[in-house]
Amino acid sequence: MRRPDPLSVAAEAPGPRAPRGSGDRTRRLARPVVAAATAVFAVLAGLLPALPTQAAPAVNYTNPLVNQRADPHIFKHTDGYYYLTATVPQYDRIVLRRATTLQGLSSAAETTIWRRHTSGEMGAHIWAPEIHFINNRWYVYFAAGRADDIWRIRMYALENSSANPLTGSWTERGRISTPWDTFALDASTFVANGVRYLTWAQSEPGISTNSNLYLARMGSDPWTITGTVTRLTVPTYDWETRGYRVAEGPSVIQRNGRIFLTYSASATDANYCLGLLTASATANLLNPASWTKSATPVFVSNASTGQYGPGHNSFTVSEDGQSDILVYHDRNYRDISGDPLNDPNRRTRIQKLYWNADGTPNFGIPVPDGATPVRLRSHDLTTSYLRHYDYRGRLEANVAPLADSQFRIVTGLAGSGSVSLESTNFPGYYLRHRNFEVYVERNDNSAQFRADASFLRRAGLASSAGISLESQNSAGRYVRHRAGLLYVEAVSGTDQASATFHLE
Repeated sequence: MRRPDPLSVAAEAPGPRAPRGSGDRTRRLARPVVAAATAVFAVLAGLLPALPTQAAPAVNYTNPLVNQRADPHIFKHTDGYYYLTATVPQYDRIVLRRATTLQGLSSAAETTIWRRHTSGEMGAHIWAPEIHFINNRWYVYFAAGRADDIWRIRMYALENSSANPLTGSWTERGRISTPWDTFALDASTFVANGVRYLTWAQSEPGISTNSNLYLARMGSDPWTITGTVTRLTVPTYDWETRGYRVAEGPSVIQRNGRIFLTYSASATDANYCLGLLTASATANLLNPASWTKSATPVFVSNASTGQYGPGHNSFTVSEDGQSDILVYHDRNYRDISGDPLNDPNRRTRIQKLYWNADGTPNFGIPVPDGATPVRLRSHDLTTSYLRHYDYRGRLEANVAPLADSQFRIVTGLAGSGSVSLESTNFPGYYLRHRNFEVYVERNDNSAQFRADASFLRRAGLASSAGISLESQNSAGRYVRHRAGLLYVEAVSGTDQASATFHLE
């Protein structure tokens, strides 16, 4: 969120790209391929009761998680609870809810833990709260304006010593001071190599942007910075300057010997998107040269899935601790009447964050509303995934774009306890077999298509930890890979491994 200015320009959010394959190939992906994939995912997602010996997918959520909650921050604590706070449309209070599962946050009771002042500081525009547990106390960082000057946005901190932050009292620790008394927001904190840092967004005198990103060490308490303040990035790319010149909402995830800092860019309409900065975990983080900015955004609007303006994210982990989860907000429509800050319908959403072979994060696309998609990894070719390409179902490693290998498992189009796999990036396209070859095609609502796109979810033929997909209308034939392509065939012996997949 940011202060309005006259820089607003009309810019179209990125539309659906012409499908492309991995590497240098040009992929002429047609929606039919997606349809077939959707059917397969439905089986895998577990719409049918899982067999006792069959492992359930680690990530299985329904979006949106919470309606009318923007700038979401989810923190998983050692007490076994997830804590969610976010901006409310009225910009007048800070709310908090908790649950033992991520999906449970959707229906968890919400508590107002603090309200804006009736006058003076912290009297307007209560934005972007984040909750952290530091030195055995709870802290909430947030931004606020003055009651008599609502755009005089600054950063503040609250503290609570209770074990359960929904109880006890919150003490105001005052403003987080920075080198300039200017527009500042979106404070976040992380620890790297034993050092706690604060990162935030702020306008800097002499730089004609709405906000840039900054980093500093924390001082003797969690609301004070000390020492050098480093400017990490200034919005300069076209995708960072649509409507407003913005870099805001920083959030950090550390993996694979690197520190990845995401941030949000451009206006809070369909142009809103995520950028990425990367540094080595052993680098001097206060040296701007330690950070590399990605030249293109890593997460953008997607017209095919009906998701617009994804941004202001945070990170958490799945219940089993095995998957990283991207938390963000967006809208399910492009056109907004008036100032997008006055539109209340940004929703909290979650989806799995994947990792490339080179150790970098792969955000994929904002998935459609409803059940989150999964990927099907081959049992015998352990780095290869089921994907669609040129309408044909295939098995490949290093799938690009990632969404070509994501499918949503839905109730079988033919019913009778079956499942179907719907393509994530081409909704309405399903995995189906035709002449015993597997394609991803658009559902034409014919009885033949519904039958061809429906499968029975079985325990993995080669491993009970996986699954196998038996054709609903060709009993005894299973989805299997052969020479890089997918078929529906009878399998036996060692060939059963080619018909076994693991859900990720």
